[in-house]
Amino acid sequence: QVQLVESGGDLVQPGGSLRLSCAASGFIFSSYAMAWYRQAPGKERELVARISSSGVITKYADSVKDRFTISRDNAKNTVYLQINTLKPEDTATYLCSSLGLSVTGTPIYWGQGTQVTVSS
Repeated sequence: QVQLVESGGDLVQPGGSLRLSCAASGFIFSSYAMAWYRQAPGKERELVARISSSGVITKYADSVKDRFTISRDNAKNTVYLQINTLKPEDTATYLCSSLGLSVTGTPIYWGQGTQVTVSS
């Protein structure tokens, strides 16, 4: 079965950093673009970062540019999200997804999410 398992979320002070991981199984990971979304209470799910199957193309939401970096290791079937200079507004459940064959695709599979809380 398809499985996406996120990890790395934590309670962090403003200005801190986190590295989120998403371990994938059950599909040909290296053929699929991947994405990170986040969802805060009372807000719509937000697409924050995308990466092509090869890792050559990356795209970010304006709200996270210059602070977030998406990357992947196809040999490990894992996609990462490095988050720097965390702000309270980054507080959310972060979910990874598969977008199919194109970095401009729509989500096909979802993980359960990992919680990031930024608070002093």
